[in-house]
Amino acid sequence: MKFFKGKAALLTGLMMLTSGAAFASPANLVATDRTNPPVGHYNFCRTHSQECQPLGRDKGPMQLTRAAWSAMLEVNAQVNRDIIPDTDENIYGVAELWAYPRTVGDCEDFALLKRHMLIERGFSPADLLITVVLQPNGEGHAVLTVRTDYGDYILDNMRGDVRLWSETGYTFIKRQSSEHAGRWTKLGPGTATTAVGAVNN
Repeated sequence: MKFFKGKAALLTGLMMLTSGAAFASPANLVATDRTNPPVGHYNFCRTHSQECQPLGRDKGPMQLTRAAWSAMLEVNAQVNRDIIPDTDENIYGVAELWAYPRTVGDCEDFALLKRHMLIERGFSPADLLITVVLQPNGEGHAVLTVRTDYGDYILDNMRGDVRLWSETGYTFIKRQSSEHAGRWTKLGPGTATTAVGAVNN
């Protein structure tokens, strides 16, 4: 995707992306009640407590600048290129284990690494939220949501581009809290209305 020139052009592009059936979807996902974290993230926090700290009162989504957009694209492409997707069963011999990948990783490992790399580039952890979704085929999947003032964008190991949540075709279930990286919140309503092709795990 090319970065839109200027704020006015960015807003125009966003309106075009969200036209038609998806236009009824809010640009930003709405967090509702607290919920239990995925067991993999709970165990990850036990060994990486510094990654799961309180973040303070939510100040709202980050400003989407040209530099921020470029960083999102670069990190998404780099991690997707450098890490080979595989299951935790094949990698670690267990059903679920969240970890920073070196050469191979599951979908949540991709999300963890992208989050870490964007934090290193100056992004606030409050705007980088690991998110659990359902694919169109009903299978679970994890992605990284980046909250911006032009909507919530999804960094996904199954796609090379970065797109609004409402353009993914996923059903959004829950994600990290923007106020505490170790807590999770339900999302709703969180069903993207734009049809997409089948996604391979």
